[in-house]
Amino acid sequence: MAVWPASLLIAVLSFCEAVRAIRTHGGGGGGYVSAVGDPGMRRDGLRVAWEAWNFCNEVGQEAPGMGSPRGADCFDLETSAGEHGQPVYEVVHRVTDADNDLRAGNPFPGAPANATVTDVDRYAAAKELYLGGLCQVPDNPAPWQFWMVMLKNGNLDTTAAICPENGRRARPFPQTSRFPCPGGAGRCMNQPLVFHNRTALDDAGRWLRGGLFGTYELDAADPGSGDVSYYSVTWEKEVAASAGAGGWAFHHKLRTSNEYPWLMLYLRSDATRGFSGGYHYDTRGMTKQVPESPDFKVRVTLEVKQGGGPNSQFYLMDMGSCWKNDGRPCDGDAATDVTRYSEMIINPETPAWCRPSRIDQCPPWHTFRNGTRVHRTDAARFPYGAYHVYCSPGNARRAEQPTTYCDAYSNPQPQEILQLLPHPVWGEFGYPTAKGQGWVGDPRAWELDVGALSQALYFYQDPGTPAARRRWTSLDVGTEIYVSENAEAEWTLSGFDILVPDTCIKSQQEGTAGNSCW
Repeated sequence: MAVWPASLLIAVLSFCEAVRAIRTHGGGGGGYVSAVGDPGMRRDGLRVAWEAWNFCNEVGQEAPGMGSPRGADCFDLETSAGEHGQPVYEVVHRVTDADNDLRAGNPFPGAPANATVTDVDRYAAAKELYLGGLCQVPDNPAPWQFWMVMLKNGNLDTTAAICPENGRRARPFPQTSRFPCPGGAGRCMNQPLVFHNRTALDDAGRWLRGGLFGTYELDAADPGSGDVSYYSVTWEKEVAASAGAGGWAFHHKLRTSNEYPWLMLYLRSDATRGFSGGYHYDTRGMTKQVPESPDFKVRVTLEVKQGGGPNSQFYLMDMGSCWKNDGRPCDGDAATDVTRYSEMIINPETPAWCRPSRIDQCPPWHTFRNGTRVHRTDAARFPYGAYHVYCSPGNARRAEQPTTYCDAYSNPQPQEILQLLPHPVWGEFGYPTAKGQGWVGDPRAWELDVGALSQALYFYQDPGTPAARRRWTSLDVGTEIYVSENAEAEWTLSGFDILVPDTCIKSQQEGTAGNSCW
């Protein structure tokens, strides 16, 4: 048999692997509706919650004096007429401080006495459901609960074997530079101190403001001092009846420290039930209809004020889902479920590790918007600069070699990660095409064709298995500052919305709504 030259073989394969072009929105003539309960963050009665995770997205140990690391600020704004007929507003909270202070072993109000949960991981999951019940808003096609602020501590005590390895029980191993634990064994994976300022009206009755802040240094005398870790999220909105009133603006700050050099802070829109990205418990959230590739887009306004240094992986859009390597949906089996992530990093200091000399850091294939696929060995056509890095799931039996396998410990199950960089190939999807776009000094209102992009991206599946439905249960914006001391990031987000085809609205009217309509 004749042996084809490698370059000719790749060209033929690329041609043969051409698939149908990724559909554009509106191709079927239908309209689009918001998939979130609070479209564009404009509702006066805010619903926002917060969660804190250790390295493998669990609790591990509650912080002293703090509740289980789930909390919420949910309220309605009620209006009455004043003495002279002017509107008078009152903030009516749905979650009390006592609710937020609940910790493992405390009974949930109204629950049977024998329903007490003492395991800190399972208690946090149950507390999220409890808070969701207090915050829930009836709606179609499903009720919804809250936006989610997510905090994560990147320290890992490898000697304790707390986090599973690709979803299976891990063994202790010596500490390495890849996994920081500056505080030493047993002292680095703690949950943060959380201080909450409940949302209230200002004295003029015109602005609503609230927030939370804290630190991971449990003995910090002043969380705001520059030598300790710090985070804060504040939210504010002018009430709707005020002239020129807009939506909620969320202002974020994150600072790492010597003891906590790897920290994450995101604002997420999670599904209202099922598994959200990286979370293997039943979740609650803002997304009442889960978006599915290729038909959805995201609108968000973002202003980055401080970038967080060269190791700040600032995600304009981070999407998370879960499906098994054979294409089936995840079912809670951490050994076979796989978290799938893709993130667009807009920090211009982030390099492309994917390059012709390191194809193990690249996805095997790139698919252009017109459907043409190009293999990573095609140096003339593969857009190496469009990718920071790709890594395969740790349980991928037939991953194309060479490959880099994803970190086995930072999720409760195996994970697959595809990190993108601004590049001309993403322009057709509304994403940044050059370094610096959307970065410090360049605030923008984005409309991202996340559905079409996520359909085009490579994700591993076992050969010969049916293609997975790509349903994205978590979409978020924020930063992951990787192993940096005293790095600071600051940004403001507003106008977050997810748009999906109005299929569910029509199917409900026709009485044919299915499982995808939530």
